[in-house]
Amino acid sequence: MMRAGLPSDVSRETLEKLKYFADLLLKWNPRINLVSRNSLDDVWARHILDSAQIYELAPHPVNHWVDLGAGGGFPGLVIAMLGLERESPRKVTLVESDVRKSAFLRTVIRETGAPAEVVNDRIENIPPLEADVLSARALADLPKLLAFTDRHLSASGTALFPKGASWEKELQDAQSQWNFGYRVAKSKTEDGPAILAITGVSRV
Repeated sequence: MMRAGLPSDVSRETLEKLKYFADLLLKWNPRINLVSRNSLDDVWARHILDSAQIYELAPHPVNHWVDLGAGGGFPGLVIAMLGLERESPRKVTLVESDVRKSAFLRTVIRETGAPAEVVNDRIENIPPLEADVLSARALADLPKLLAFTDRHLSASGTALFPKGASWEKELQDAQSQWNFGYRVAKSKTEDGPAILAITGVSRV
């Protein structure tokens, strides 16, 4: 049942890591509020499978994947766990400014062996990370995300941003401020939302 919606080659070991991650999330969430309380009844579909579809859209193999505003670890920790067997991405950097959320992320990394590191700082304070793939989930509107992308994505990289049902308006707003290429992948876990794959970002 849990395997449905995940890449077909996911091993039992990776599945166990993902399940353990979900269990830790349920344990920590009442104290830290890592994800919204009303999504806890369906962590697997709302967070893990939603993150897994982002992994599938990346141009693998990936050397360095950066997840901005990593929060509860979605999609960044899921990406790191799925990448263990494929060795793609080789490295995942989770950027999170909240100290307690960073502690949670480090706990999951330590207990699952996920190939990721946490940078506990504000996105705008960090030197450019030269990411091959950049992701951010529920962090900011698209124009602001593109400012982060301009700073932290390598020239040949791809940004993957899951967006809600109003993604078309965000796209229009962003196009008045930024030049970029994009393609749209409709969400597999919800009707309405989409994932935007963005390349070649520069200011208008």
